Amino acid sequence: MAPKKAVAEKKTLLGRPGNNLKIGIVGVPNVGKSTFFNALSNTNIAGLTAGASTGAGLGNAFLSHVRAVDGIFQVVRAFEDADVTHVEGDVDPTRDMSIIQTELRLKDIEWVEKQLDGLKKTGRSLNSTSLADKAKKEEIATVEKILKALSVDEKDVRKQDWSNKEIDVVNGLQLLTAKPVTYLVNLSERDYIRKKNKWLPKIKAWIDANNPGDSLIPFSVSLEERLASMSPEEKEEEQKKIGAQSALPKITQAGYGSLNLIRYFTCGPQEVRAWTIRKGTKAPQAAGVIHSDFENKFVCGEIMSYNDLKEYGTEAAVKAAGKLRQQGKPYEMVDGDIAYWKAGA
Repeated sequence: MAPKKAVAEKKTLLGRPGNNLKIGIVGVPNVGKSTFFNALSNTNIAGLTAGASTGAGLGNAFLSHVRAVDGIFQVVRAFEDADVTHVEGDVDPTRDMSIIQTELRLKDIEWVEKQLDGLKKTGRSLNSTSLADKAKKEEIATVEKILKALSVDEKDVRKQDWSNKEIDVVNGLQLLTAKPVTYLVNLSERDYIRKKNKWLPKIKAWIDANNPGDSLIPFSVSLEERLASMSPEEKEEEQKKIGAQSALPKITQAGYGSLNLIRYFTCGPQEVRAWTIRKGTKAPQAAGVIHSDFENKFVCGEIMSYNDLKEYGTEAAVKAAGKLRQQGKPYEMVDGDIAYWKAGA
């Protein structure tokens, strides 16, 4: 009999497990965070200055806010404006990015050293071969590895390769540098429309060198502020006129993607609802986001894709085309699915 194929271990995700999108907006002062916050409703975090990790400026209050979010939008200033002063005296996006990275990393080092000290104090008597003592020793070794990554290798935690056991320890520490980062480069409206800016190549090179794989999205806070004050019709007309679109949909999608979140929809006669779930969620668990009974008494789901509905126009036409599918418990939800759940009594 042929040997069974080894089942690949599913990789545990860094960060808090959940279906919520909670993004913090960070950046040095006067880069456009508050105006961006007004255009995109989320958790605002005030400006970060050099020395915040030791309590300078907003310091610890700022960093406690960051610890409470799931991901980070780092707003980077890449525009000149004599009326908007820069805390460092001049505009230098890569310097600002280095300040943020350094302060978050230093705070993580301080936090990890404190946790490691506590673990070692309680671990001095770990001489037995019990499972509990073995687990505690492994935890200490993992925390030491985290500290080395931050202080010796000078790498953010999210850029290291961790085993699933190690990720469980990392997630328990709620480290700042473990959170996914999307860099939002705030351009002048003119530069955004013409898709050209002298700092963008340097910013891209900095990301590739320091945090490869992180997303970079150019946008213009001044344009977003103008568009936000318009009616939908006026906004559409203005975007046609200038030949540029609002970046907010792209930014929102980047936030979802960085946290491995997707959305599915339920539709009724009076209401359409979007439900946020983790990528890889099976049908019963997706139904359980609405109500636990839907998961516990799950029978099946009737699923069609948003793209099919858009193409065929009506649910009846989708069904006639054979695109409405009945899916059972093993089905893995896809971004944009439209679901009708069936549950037992």
